[in-house]
Parts: sequence; C-alpha cells; structure tokens
Amino acid sequence: MTGPRQLDRLAREAAHLAPGASEESALGRRVFVEGRGAVLTDLDGNQYIDLAAGTLTQSLGHCHPEVVGALTEQAARLWNVHDSATADRAELCELLARLLPEELDTYAFFSTGAEVVEAALRAVQAVAEPGRNRIGALRHGFHGKTQGARMLVHWDIGHQSLAGNSILGYSPYCYRCPLGLEYPSCGVRCATLVRRHIAEKPNVSALVFEPVLGAAGVIVPPPGYWEQIAESCRENGVLLVADEVLTGGGRTGTFLASDRLGIEPDLVTLSKGLASGFPFAALAGRSAVLRHPDAARAGSTASTYSNNPLGIAAAKATLEVVARDRLIGQVRVLGALLDDRLAELHSRFEVLGEVRGIGLLHGLEFVRDRATREPAPEIARAVYLAALDLGLRASIGGHIIRLAPPFTIEPALLEEGIALLARALERAVEAAR
Repeated sequence: MTGPRQLDRLAREAAHLAPGASEESALGRRVFVEGRGAVLTDLDGNQYIDLAAGTLTQSLGHCHPEVVGALTEQAARLWNVHDSATADRAELCELLARLLPEELDTYAFFSTGAEVVEAALRAVQAVAEPGRNRIGALRHGFHGKTQGARMLVHWDIGHQSLAGNSILGYSPYCYRCPLGLEYPSCGVRCATLVRRHIAEKPNVSALVFEPVLGAAGVIVPPPGYWEQIAESCRENGVLLVADEVLTGGGRTGTFLASDRLGIEPDLVTLSKGLASGFPFAALAGRSAVLRHPDAARAGSTASTYSNNPLGIAAAKATLEVVARDRLIGQVRVLGALLDDRLAELHSRFEVLGEVRGIGLLHGLEFVRDRATREPAPEIARAVYLAALDLGLRASIGGHIIRLAPPFTIEPALLEEGIALLARALERAVEAAR
C-alpha cells in the first residue's frame, strides 16, 4: 500500500502538477526514489521487482554502473553544443553500424521517440516522388504524441480531428480479428488488404509500422504477414519505415524486431532501448534515403537537444554492454522462461484471454469471459494494484498488462516476479467473486 510519506508527497505535487499521467502512475500512486538492477525502492522503503523496465527503457536495469560512469564523466565535461561533433559520436555511429543490418548505414540522433518519428516523416516527404502524397500506417499503431505522429493513426484530441494524409491498414490482431477470420485458414487476409490498400497504391510513399505493436498490447504478427507486405512494398516503390522505438535494441531477441520477422526496412526509428532511460533516439536508414540531397538540406536533422553529448554517452555505454555481454542471446533464454511461466498462468486463470509475446516483451489480455472475449479493464487494474502491493511493478493500459523485464534480470528474480504475479491474479479473481 502507498504509505503516509508518499501520500503527503503526492498531495503536495497535485496542488501544482497538471493531471494526465499514465494509467499505471495514476493508479499506482507510488513515489520511487531509487533503482538498482531490476529492483525499485519507494519513499517508504518498499521494494518492487520491475518487470516493466522503467517504461521499457531499462535494458540493463536501473543505474547500471557503466552507464552511470559514462554519464558522470560526460556531465563533468560537456553538455550541449547544438549538433556539433563531439568525442563519442563517431564511435556511437560505428557501434550502431556493427549492430544494425549493413544496409542501414546512415544515422541521425534526436531526443525522443516522437521526435525521431517526425524526422522519419520529413525524410519520406523529402524523397517521395511527385504524386506519392499519402502515407500508410496500421490500425492500433502508436507512434508518439506529436502532431505528425498522431495524424498517422488518425488520433483525435478533444473536438479536433487530426485525420491526415495517411491510409490505415489492418494490423495482425488475430485474437480480435476485425475480419472475423481465424488463422491460418484466413490466409492472412489482413496482410492481403494492406497490400491492396497501401502497398499497391501509386500515391503512397511509405508504410510506417511497428513490427510488433507495443501500446496496442504486444500484437505479434503471424507467419506470412510481414513477408507478404514487405515484398509488395518493395515491388511497388513504397518505403518501409519501421518504428522500433519500443522494440529496437534487442528486446525481441534480435537487435531489431525487423531482423527476427524478416523485414528489411528503409528507415528505422529507435529510442527506448538505446540509452538506459536517458532521453535519446536514433534514426537509421539507407544512404539512398538519408543522404538524398532533398533529405540532407541544412538543418534537416538538427534540433536543440539532438546529438547531445549526454545522450550519446548513455547510448554508447548501454550498447557496448549489450554487445560485450551478449545480452541479446540472454533475452532469448529469459524470453523462453517467461513464455513457459506465462503459459502456466494462462492455463490456470480464465480471466487471461490471451498471453502473447516475443523475447522479453509480453502482453496479458484480460477478459470477462473467454467465450465472448469481452475486455475486462477492471480485472487488469485489480491485478496491477495487487501486484504493486505484493512488490511487483508491471505496465498497464486498459485491459492489457505488459511485461518487459531488463535483459540483465537474474532467472531466479524473474521466477519470483512471476510468482508474485500469480498471487496478484489469485487476489484479484477472489475479490471479483
């Protein structure tokens, strides 16, 4: 439970802080003061196994000593010189070149996921052929909260319609197929329609997509989905822009989710897994796109905090550890363990309509009834809060709870976290009776 010191601190800030926090923060009402590895501590001294890894940012866990050292050293030397070259930038570029597919050999650095998505959109608009004035995206996708990112998925705010120049295709949400079909007898009809409505249209310049849809509830595509769409986009001159802000950096068991799913994108956006929670983002792309004269005009990759030395230091230190310690291989090992344990929970609890995941990224979808699949956000909230009280932090959104542990979590601690989740499910189910 939230203790008196935390309640006092929350009341003090509520007098001035605008509402609109994330659902997990608004529900959880915790004041965190320290993080070490996969464990968080709140103001009252309570500890939590963090199976959300910050906001899916802490690939190395909280306050990894090598990242702390890199940031401390950089903070004592230099903070911001706009987008001028600094000592570590060339090394970060070379490190990315080793980790990314060889065709993605050109980079630009920014501060947030939404900012890098906007940069990708500018690059697409710069190189698009005359007449290719539309952009494709997927229903249920999430690309950030800035205007261009919102317009991709027709996200309205208040009474303002921000539906823009995008065409929406069907995401591979098999559990709730909008076409009322079943895989594999469906023949991956959703992909066929994306081809028809987006890839084969002569006025479409690019398809912007999450290889695995994250905010929508970890929607993992079935075999045949991306193979069909990617091939059609390539044949018809539609650029593939992979939004890997959430999945990039190794979370799915390969450095890019695109690698694992057989997609060869023209542009990739990365952020959350790059710099251990420090604001940083990267746009990676083919030279033909990012070095195109119209995409490389002065200022096209510059902003106040782009290329900042602190972010570069954090990213370089993070990715060096990921590469040196072979943590992406560890993601696959831990991901298999997580698969097994969550499958056991799925067999035990009827409120879990579906459990799905890839690597160290999993979504638990809560339902009132498995037959009707009616979403049950109230059960998800009860499980999330019970887990917090037991000492487990997850990530909640609507009727979905996401789990994304740090790559460095010990198997025994991961097992303990899932055991706490099972107890939280028991409490929530019992209370609902």
